[in-house]
Amino acid sequence: PEHRTRDPRSGSGIHFTVDHTKGASAESLLDSLVDRLGCMLRSGTTLVEAKSGYGLDLESEVKLLRVIDEARARTPIDISSTYCGGHAVPRGKTVGEATEDIVRKQIPEIKRRMLEGTLNVENIDVFCEEGVFDVDSTRSILQAGRSLGLRLNFHSDELSCIGGTEMGASLKAEAISHLERVSPEGVRAMAEAGTTAVILPTTAFLLRLESPPVRDLIQAGVAVALGSDFNPNAYCTSMPMVMYLACIICHMSLEEALAASTIN
Repeated sequence: PEHRTRDPRSGSGIHFTVDHTKGASAESLLDSLVDRLGCMLRSGTTLVEAKSGYGLDLESEVKLLRVIDEARARTPIDISSTYCGGHAVPRGKTVGEATEDIVRKQIPEIKRRMLEGTLNVENIDVFCEEGVFDVDSTRSILQAGRSLGLRLNFHSDELSCIGGTEMGASLKAEAISHLERVSPEGVRAMAEAGTTAVILPTTAFLLRLESPPVRDLIQAGVAVALGSDFNPNAYCTSMPMVMYLACIICHMSLEEALAASTIN
């Protein structure tokens, strides 16, 4: 399990899960993933975005992406695979070193495997946040991912507002997630770029974060989608529960929550 805190400066959180994920076999990870996908299916989910991001080095990230690929053959749920090598800065590395490793080593190898048909990855994610990947590093990683055809769908403005949303909109990102602290300028930029806002009410609820400004996003014309943000810290496999939380803490109507969980 992941420690309660998601604060990247805490020394636990994501890194705690990374340590255990690296030590787990691909077979055990696949079994766990298939079980969890089964829980999601029983709650009505038919499409899930599954991410890597708990490896942080090339070998471990490829292991996780292969597990996601293999799960496709063992479940009727459609899976959209996301490479998230920029989920945290590995221990012992600077942001610059981590960015260089992702751009110069990890992404080229993932591209090679995609071209030879041994990996099927569709999206790229980065945790753009104070104390993790800054705006410039995030931009470099996203642009490298786009060069091999990956869609941009990344974390921004969860714990602090550092301009990641405006940067993502300038790149015409497919989607930006979290957005608890998005600025009015970020909201306008998303609307102009046609970027979807992926709202994750489970995370805001569990971490007692400020609720994302969903009403402002909708009013500005931003398409809003909902996700569970399922991870060891937000252990929710039920999209009906996510919809309920969206109505309670994000002030969405039932119709808006349904649209955000389906067509958006």
